[in-house]
Amino acid sequence: MASLGKKSIIFGVVGLLLVALGAVLVFLVPVIMKQQVEKNVRIDPSSGFAYEMWRDLPVPFFMSIYVFEVMNPKEVVLGEKPRLEERGPFVYRERKQKTNITFHENGTVSFVEMRTFHFDPERSAGSEDDYIVVPNILVMVASLMARDMSSLSKFMLNSAFVIYSQQPFMNRTVKDVLWGYSDPFLDFINTIMPDALPFKGKFGLFADFNNSNTGVFTVNTGVDDISKVQMVDTWNGLKEVAFWNSEEANMINGTAGQMWPPFRTPSQPLEFYSPDACRSMTLVYEKEASFRGIPTYRYSAPDYLFANGTDYPPNEGFCPCLASGVMNVSSCRFNAPMFLSFPHFYNADPGFVEAVSGLHPSEKLHSLFLDLHPLTGIPMNCSIKMQISLLTMGVSGITITGKIKPVILPILWFAESGYLDGPVYDTYYNTLIVLPIVLDCLQYIFIALGLCFILVAAVLPFVNQKRENNLQDTGEITRADQCSDDAKLLEDPDYDLPQT
Repeated sequence: MASLGKKSIIFGVVGLLLVALGAVLVFLVPVIMKQQVEKNVRIDPSSGFAYEMWRDLPVPFFMSIYVFEVMNPKEVVLGEKPRLEERGPFVYRERKQKTNITFHENGTVSFVEMRTFHFDPERSAGSEDDYIVVPNILVMVASLMARDMSSLSKFMLNSAFVIYSQQPFMNRTVKDVLWGYSDPFLDFINTIMPDALPFKGKFGLFADFNNSNTGVFTVNTGVDDISKVQMVDTWNGLKEVAFWNSEEANMINGTAGQMWPPFRTPSQPLEFYSPDACRSMTLVYEKEASFRGIPTYRYSAPDYLFANGTDYPPNEGFCPCLASGVMNVSSCRFNAPMFLSFPHFYNADPGFVEAVSGLHPSEKLHSLFLDLHPLTGIPMNCSIKMQISLLTMGVSGITITGKIKPVILPILWFAESGYLDGPVYDTYYNTLIVLPIVLDCLQYIFIALGLCFILVAAVLPFVNQKRENNLQDTGEITRADQCSDDAKLLEDPDYDLPQT
């Protein structure tokens, strides 16, 4: 019976220890997770995998490009509405790798991110060698630049158009339109208007993208303050740019657009600086989502991102503006009349859509999104979509522009997308998803087991007492039965008493 008492004590002690361990884990797990997150998201060569992932993004990135072909170029010159048909996607695998990484004593790191593009025919709906009819951007830009020039300058430009066989629309391959083509007319423009265009030798919408970089970013490492990790300190040595008309518009805010500080809340927007758009942009929380079992916050573009200064006064600094929905980026594109918007003028003033035929804006197809893991600030899945358009119009004194009506003419739109996959996803999932779940479960398992042991320890004394009572009752019954049997034997006449 003493052994049962010892067992009860042992069970009770073990139960209390397990409950105590579970209770400790309740407080320790958040601390462990916070330390684990901070270790993995700061920019520190000693963090191993996390640093390697930041330096050379090993996740698949794709640039899907859709080109708008002008189906009625002759009629457009005569003043008719442009009729467009979308071609593509023409998909390119994109690789991003940081070079010239330099750490500074003030807790920042500088780097240059190189980007390269390789055509992916299997994912594409067409070939780079497909011919398409698109606006001749060199002609349109040169004509608009000559709008306020003298008659003599316009005469020289008209003569150049004839000499170099230029037309307001051109039939070229997708590869030429995107990545550049040689044209003697480009050399002529560079001769009469030096430094008017950034292109030398070849002209293409993305001619300066491939095998290029987006400038020198200096960002916070987060080693001293994790809340500042990835936040841009300077871009090309600048604290602000000088493209726009207000201090707020010129500010360089947020990160470089690949990661954000951890421990996000829905009230915190995602800010980033885009060198290609020459401005800072903001994404806002939309809803809770998930990516392959990983909980995320979905962010999207706010309605006011490309609103004009009248509809959204803080955007006044990006003007001169047209109706809401398009952004004039000529000030950072060598005064070329280029405009940025969402594809098919999604979420823009209806007038832009009505000015051309063939556009079908759709939230599902043309809105951008970014799924962010809020605990770490790392994107799991994203698709950033933008459209590039050109102002086309007839210019007085420039013959070949004819009677082209003023219109913001879409040239192409692109979707830059990426997602966590392969060994990177597995490592990330196991480190930052499975481990917290295991620790979270362990704390409750320990508490449940401890309570079970304590319950057993509490029940054992009652079991022991009941067993003793049962044994005592059994002994008394046995003795009574023995006396009854002896009496029956004495009454039996055939029973002989033992002789002494």
